[in-house]
Amino acid sequence: MARISLDPPRGIFLRIAEWYSRRKYGKVLDPLRATGHNPRVLRAVAQYEARIAKWRALDPGLKHLAEMVSAARIGCSWCVDFGYWLADDLGLPMEKIQYVPAWREHRERFGELELLVMEFAEAMTETEPTVTDELAETLIARLGESAFVELTAMVAVENQRSRINAALGLVGQGFSDQCAVQPVRRAAAS
Repeated sequence: MARISLDPPRGIFLRIAEWYSRRKYGKVLDPLRATGHNPRVLRAVAQYEARIAKWRALDPGLKHLAEMVSAARIGCSWCVDFGYWLADDLGLPMEKIQYVPAWREHRERFGELELLVMEFAEAMTETEPTVTDELAETLIARLGESAFVELTAMVAVENQRSRINAALGLVGQGFSDQCAVQPVRRAAAS
């Protein structure tokens, strides 16, 4: 249950953002409603996300894996739910994407570079990052410096998104229900 009302004052910018959200995603996103309580934050986030969407140095599939791993590690159910829908919308292989939250238990389903990207995203997401020089060097050699910088920035962006959404108490809006393949959940720690 959201910790903040999802019925903010309806200023002009919020109404425009809601219209865009309905058009693009089929519904108004809860993070948009939550940030609508502070129009300056809403506007800044919208501008920031529009700029991030133009980054193109990193393969979109790798970028999405990094985002999903970060969201799953933080435990943002809203981000993971939306991430499945977004992966489906991007045409990514859902028979692989469904295993992202439990990727370590299903390593055989991913390529070497995908595993490196997910390991990096997870290491960077730790409260005290655990990225090693070796991992960074390997990714730079495989991706190039420009894509590595983009990967690092995207993991940081997803950490921000997921931490905000989790702190606001936002939960899934049913996006993954629309996907052809349902998510595989992580096994409980023993």
